[in-house]
Amino acid sequence: MLVVHDPAGVPGGFGPSAVTIGKFDGVHAGHRAVIRRLLGIAVDEGLSSAVVTFDRHPAALLAPAARPQSLVSNRQKIELLAELGVDATLMLPFDERLQRLSPEEFVRTVLVDALRARVVLVGEDFRFGAQGAGDAATLTRLGEAHGFRTVVVGDVMPDGSRKVSSTWIRDLMDRGDVEAAAELLGRAPAVRGDVVHGEKRGRELGFPTANLSPEAEGLIPADGVYAGWLRDGDRTYPSAISVGTNPTFAGVRPRVVEAFVLDETLDLYDHEVEVVFVARSAAWSPTRGASRSSRR
Repeated sequence: MLVVHDPAGVPGGFGPSAVTIGKFDGVHAGHRAVIRRLLGIAVDEGLSSAVVTFDRHPAALLAPAARPQSLVSNRQKIELLAELGVDATLMLPFDERLQRLSPEEFVRTVLVDALRARVVLVGEDFRFGAQGAGDAATLTRLGEAHGFRTVVVGDVMPDGSRKVSSTWIRDLMDRGDVEAAAELLGRAPAVRGDVVHGEKRGRELGFPTANLSPEAEGLIPADGVYAGWLRDGDRTYPSAISVGTNPTFAGVRPRVVEAFVLDETLDLYDHEVEVVFVARSAAWSPTRGASRSSRR
């Protein structure tokens, strides 16, 4: 998949294309429905497929205190889009320059000149341009002037009343309901990071743990114990995962992700691994957690 970060970086021969635009945080089931529609149109009409997205949430610039935590890193987002079969991703830096573009300037610079758009797919609540001045109706009107048609894609509502959204998924992750989050994501939630030397607490209790760097990519669920997987390259291991500060031990920083790889003896230090959360286990308590760990 072609990845560029500036409209000027799109190769001159790219397109004509079918394009969708959005934050795509999490590349969840709603996003996937839009992208499947995009890919279908691209195949039917002999077009390249392209996603226009942004390197940060607009609130990071407009209202930093209200910025939500991202479900995935930019690297994870790009990988997920590539897995879906998209031909190109234009990941624009959401900076003051982009924020000042009028709807007309955005359409001309990004969709027409760079991507040679023939079809543009957006959601029902799509907004673009300075101060969110443009919506789907604006895009439809500009498309008629610039030679592309606009397709508005309806929301995905698994329960018939609430649309799939990154906000809903964040709420579920904050409650530790990783199974419900997985249904909305279309895959189990995961974080990725380097394995670093921790307190070696698990080793003292009879088992080693893989401690993820505090700079791990992805949204960490609520504190607790989870069943899941640890992926190291092309190897996948069943794991018990602890998130947060174990109250049995003092002086440990919060929001630590530790994965205990079951029935394996591995040296994972300095490896980049992915920890996948499948289901939340029984609540961890100071004595119960330590005694169970010792028995393992």
